[in-house]
Amino acid sequence: MKQIVKMVIALTGLALLAGCNTTPPKRDPQYAPIRPAVMPEKPIGNGSIYQAGYERSWFEDLRARRIGDMLTIKLSEKNDAKKKSSTAVSKKNSNSITNPTLLGSTLQFNAPGLVPLASNQDNGLGTSLASTHDFEGDGDSSLNNELTGDITVTVVDVLANGYLMVRGEKRIGINQGNEYIKVSGIVRPSDIDSTNTVESTRLADPTIVYIGDGPVADANVMGWLSKFFISAVFPF
Repeated sequence: MKQIVKMVIALTGLALLAGCNTTPPKRDPQYAPIRPAVMPEKPIGNGSIYQAGYERSWFEDLRARRIGDMLTIKLSEKNDAKKKSSTAVSKKNSNSITNPTLLGSTLQFNAPGLVPLASNQDNGLGTSLASTHDFEGDGDSSLNNELTGDITVTVVDVLANGYLMVRGEKRIGINQGNEYIKVSGIVRPSDIDSTNTVESTRLADPTIVYIGDGPVADANVMGWLSKFFISAVFPF
């Protein structure tokens, strides 16, 4: 029995030690870089000194313009939004039907077993109905996000108008967690400065994702039971 207890304790310790190891960052294939096209082999024995497509320019512009070129994106995202709503609804209904008269006399009836509440009260046909409904609601929502930093991406396609489709991912492993920054979008070549850098606010159709995993990220995730108690299916 003691050996079984020692074995259980040892296995538990190994499991805890394994849980302390940091999981390596995972690559996202959707943001993977693309390799430039392979240059064809040089022609041999054509009698020419200069070969087309293999020239080297001494004063070439180093800004990204071809598939596989690298481009640095400066993240300067800042969003601030506020929304407030107020609703008040009040509705009142009142309906009344007086006791009808026939040949100058009010109609009355005496149903079997029906006894008037007072001696001077008759069983007439008069009816009245009243209802009141009130509703009041307030809502307030605010959003404030800020993301700064740099990330280098690659050109994955050149559109017909010369615009560049770029994408890239930065993976950072810190202590017991990983941080991921993913960026994709369309860049206009004229927006790229002399240092081969473009502001993230200049991206068209941008996708900017900043997420993390590990124990620290898991601690900020609400459990399934807590989600159930605040969901719409919970009636109370």
